Amino acid sequence: MSEVSNARKRHFNVTGLCTPAQDYMVDITSKLSGIKEMIDAGEYFTINRARQYGKTTTLHALKQYLKDDYIVVKISFEGLGGQFFADEASFCSGFARIFEKALRFSSASKEDIQCWNDIADVNNFLELSGKITDFCQGRRVVLLIDEVDKATDNQTFLHFLGMLREKYLSRKAGEDFTFTSVILAGVYDVKNIKLRMQEKGYAVIQEGETKYNSPWNIASSFEIDMAFSPVEIATMLREYEADHHTNMDIEEIASEIWNYTSGYPFLVSRICQELDETDKPWNVHGVQAAVKAILLEKNTLFDDIAHNLENNEALFSFMYELLILGQEKHFERTNSTIDLAATYGFIRNDDGKAVVDNRMFEIKIANYFISKNLEKKDNVKIGGVLTEDVIRDGHFRMDYVLEKFASHYAELYENEKNRKFLEENGRLLFLTYLRPLINGKGFYHIESQTSTERRMDIVVDYGNDQFVLELKLWYGAKKHEEAYRQLWEYLESTHRQEGYLLTFDFRKQKKPVYQWVTYQGKRILDVVV
Repeated sequence: MSEVSNARKRHFNVTGLCTPAQDYMVDITSKLSGIKEMIDAGEYFTINRARQYGKTTTLHALKQYLKDDYIVVKISFEGLGGQFFADEASFCSGFARIFEKALRFSSASKEDIQCWNDIADVNNFLELSGKITDFCQGRRVVLLIDEVDKATDNQTFLHFLGMLREKYLSRKAGEDFTFTSVILAGVYDVKNIKLRMQEKGYAVIQEGETKYNSPWNIASSFEIDMAFSPVEIATMLREYEADHHTNMDIEEIASEIWNYTSGYPFLVSRICQELDETDKPWNVHGVQAAVKAILLEKNTLFDDIAHNLENNEALFSFMYELLILGQEKHFERTNSTIDLAATYGFIRNDDGKAVVDNRMFEIKIANYFISKNLEKKDNVKIGGVLTEDVIRDGHFRMDYVLEKFASHYAELYENEKNRKFLEENGRLLFLTYLRPLINGKGFYHIESQTSTERRMDIVVDYGNDQFVLELKLWYGAKKHEEAYRQLWEYLESTHRQEGYLLTFDFRKQKKPVYQWVTYQGKRILDVVV
C-alpha cells in the first residue's frame, strides 16, 4: 500500500489524543519550541487551558519533541480512582508504579528503568523524595502530569506539590537532585489549588500558615498562546489538500475558520471534520454551513458552556452583561468571576478588556440566553411575524423585519410595566425576535464591542445574502453620527453597500425613526426605537 493511501486514512479528530500517523494536525512546532525554552531553563509551570483545548495532544507532541534531550515521563491522573489518593502510603507507592510504567514508554534506557526499580519501594513522601533524588542524579528528567484536575480536591496531592516545591528550591541551592522541569496540565490554575480546597472544605489551615500560601508558587507563568493562528491552521489544511486535491484556497479557508473560532483547537478541528465528512465545499460558504451545523449539535464543549453558566449565578450575570448588555469589562484575573470566565475559555484579554473568546461562543452563549428568556412566562416578547412574511423570492427582507420590530416595540414601550425590561434587555429581545425568522436557512453571529458606545454588531447570513446590523444605545446626535461612520467603515472593509442601524433610545421625549439614509455612498437603514 502506498504512503499516500495510508495518509488518506487520516481524519480530523475531535475526541482525545491526536497523532500525526492517524490524524490531520496543526503544526505546533513554534509552540513546542517556546515550551522547550522554559524547560531548558529548568522552570516548573502549569498549562491550564479550557476543556478540549489540545492539552493532552500538546503534552504527547512535547514528549516526542524532547526525547533526544531529556527522559520525558508522561503520566496522567485520569481514571486512577479514589484509592490512589486515599493516604500518603497509597499515593507514594502508586506514583512509583505509574512512573515506572511511563519510563518504559519513554526514551529511557533499560539501565535507566532498572535503576528506578532497584531503588527501594516507598511508602511516604520522605522515601519518595529520596527515590527521585537518586534517580535524577546524573539524568535530565522532565515530568509531565496530565489531568491534574482529577487530584485538585485532595489533601495528599497538596502534600505532593509541597514535596516537589521543596526539592525544586533545594536544587537551586545545590542541595538536591530532582526533575529538570515539572509540567502540570489541567483546566484550573494549580497555583490557586490551596485556596480552592480551603473554600470547599478539603484543606485546613495549620497554625502559623497563610491561606494564600500555595505549594506551587514556584511555578513560572505560562504565556505561550495555545490557540491556533491562521498560519498554523493552514499547515493542517495543506496536509489535507495534498491527499484530497479539493482546490481550496488554503489561506482563505484558514482565515475564515479562524474568524469563527479564534483558533480554539476543538472548534478548528470540528469545522474541518464537518467539511470532510459531510462533503460540504471547501470554500467560505462551506465553512459557514459547517459552523451553522455545529452550532445546532450537542457536544461536550457546548454542554460544558451551558452547565457552567447554569451553575454559577455570578458567571451568568457577567457573561450577560458583557455579551448582551454590551457593558465594558476589564480583564482582571484577580476578580474571581473574570478568572473563572477565562479559565472556561469564555473570554480572552483584548488590550486589557474582556471580550468573548470567539464568534461561535458568542452565538452559542447568546442562544443560551435567548432560550432562557423564552422559558420565562412573564417576560416581554414580540411576535406576530411569520417566517414566510419576511421571505420574498428566496431573499430575506431585513428592512421588513426591522420595520415590524420597531412597530411592536413602540407599542410595548407605551406600557409602563414593560419599560424597565425593555431598557435593560432590548437587544436580547431583538435577538429573540430575529432567531426563529432565520432558523433553518440562516444564522447570525455577534461581534460584541467593548467601547463606551456599547455597540453590538450582528452579521446575518441567509442563503447567499449577508446583512450587517449595528445595535447601540442612544447617546446623543453626535454619537449617532459616529455610529454612521462606524457602520460605514465596517461596510467599506467588507465591500458591502447596505447596512442597518438599530438604536435603543430611552429618553421620555424620544422621536422614533425609520428611514433610509445615504452616508458617503452607502445606504443605511436608520431605525430608532
